[in-house]
Amino acid sequence: MNARPIMIQGTMSSAGKSLIAAGLCRVFHQDGLRVAPFKSQNMALNSFITREGLEMGRAQVVQAQAAGIQPEARMNPILLKPQSDTGSQVIVNGEVWGTMAAAEYYRRKPELVPHVLRAYQSLAAEYDVIVIEGAGSPAEINLAENDIVNMGMARMAAAPVLLVGDIDRGGVFASLYGTAALVEPRARKHLKGTIINKFRGDVEILRPGLRQLEDITGLPVLGVVPWLRVDIDDEDSLSARLAGRAGVPGGVDVAILRFPRISNFTDFAPLETLPGASVRYVSAPGELGQPDLIVLPGTKSTLADLLWMRQNGLESAVLKRAAAGTVLLGVCGGYQMLGRTLRDPEGVEREPGASVRGLGLLPGDTVFAGEKVRTRMTGTVLAGPRGLEALAGAPVEGYEIHMGRTTLEPGTPPFCLVAPLGGGEAREDGAVLGNVWGTYLHGLLDSGELLARLWRALAEKKGLSPEEAPACDPAAYREEQYRTLAAALRQSLDMDRIYRILEEGI
Repeated sequence: MNARPIMIQGTMSSAGKSLIAAGLCRVFHQDGLRVAPFKSQNMALNSFITREGLEMGRAQVVQAQAAGIQPEARMNPILLKPQSDTGSQVIVNGEVWGTMAAAEYYRRKPELVPHVLRAYQSLAAEYDVIVIEGAGSPAEINLAENDIVNMGMARMAAAPVLLVGDIDRGGVFASLYGTAALVEPRARKHLKGTIINKFRGDVEILRPGLRQLEDITGLPVLGVVPWLRVDIDDEDSLSARLAGRAGVPGGVDVAILRFPRISNFTDFAPLETLPGASVRYVSAPGELGQPDLIVLPGTKSTLADLLWMRQNGLESAVLKRAAAGTVLLGVCGGYQMLGRTLRDPEGVEREPGASVRGLGLLPGDTVFAGEKVRTRMTGTVLAGPRGLEALAGAPVEGYEIHMGRTTLEPGTPPFCLVAPLGGGEAREDGAVLGNVWGTYLHGLLDSGELLARLWRALAEKKGLSPEEAPACDPAAYREEQYRTLAAALRQSLDMDRIYRILEEGI
């Protein structure tokens, strides 16, 4: 028996589709249904490596976790990772399909329909419910002809659609009405209701507008979801978390460089859960200050972002802090930047033969290659940087996604010893030199013991009492957030009606 689908579309990007879809995944899971998420095409630089070594978008990872299942690449068969303003790397079924400009991708989209259908149908054969997420808005009428992610996907799956609007940005009634009005006539039957998201205030004030909206659209308003204070991973650089937070004066101060093509910034979300932490994203030298930890995160365009940092003065500011003893951490692309040279003989990121000088803080040289490394790893920390020696011995787990290979000068202390999850040959990863350390492992702070040791070491280095450094369990914290989200949706949405929509279908 095939699963019953329900689809969440939005009036625009960041209307809250991903969050509502994740919440519904948890509600259905709590109600005893086997539920899986699906998004045919995702555009994001936050990606994840599955147990099978395949790459997928972070939003569907979050939704799979909410559904209580392992993430799989078929939940997101197409992932676009922007490399410039007009071009992206195209990931299909978890593997690189090619790098192409927007016009070429649009022309070749029909080739991807069979991949989308096979992925969706295989999930539908195994689960009771599929929660499908759209992208952007179905009112993008210039893209409707070859659409495979909004109403085009709704037609392929015969899915009823719930349309979400963001009231916090203003104009929610106009955006919901306008979106519904611009949907193609053949897709109109898929629209089954609207949801107003991110509301602050007294919902009774909205009642007259809700009735009028129902009258003019012919669609029921299925609920008004309040502005939710849940801490769940975001999928792209529009995330509000990149604005950072002020933290507690006198607490541990972490500064993360906000590269133009920053990727996998959710690596550092666990730091934001710690009381007394100030986690800031900085993009100019004057914003850096004197933090206790500086992080160079991953990036989809390592060479371009290194040159950006050099040109705007952040490189000089970072080098000055490193010389003063501030601890520096580089992850993936950030790790590559900490080395001596970065070369691109095949033109993976820039013109063939390009070579860029690194920051020179680690004795390593990186060469980019066309084949992407995609592996989940587990192991043990071998050495921590100066002041954070207590990291040694901590278990670590994460995943690698990178196009470059880094060769270290013989005798350089590695950061950790890791092996592929599920078995395989162990090898060294990363490097430690003085107060500087780097690693290819994304998600390393999801390891609770490593996070706890890092926090205690930073707190002690800051002169804070060790008792102020709490125990850390990122997995338990994440589960608490999913339960909070599900409870909020049960309270604010008409779940009885949503279940009827799910049962009746199209």
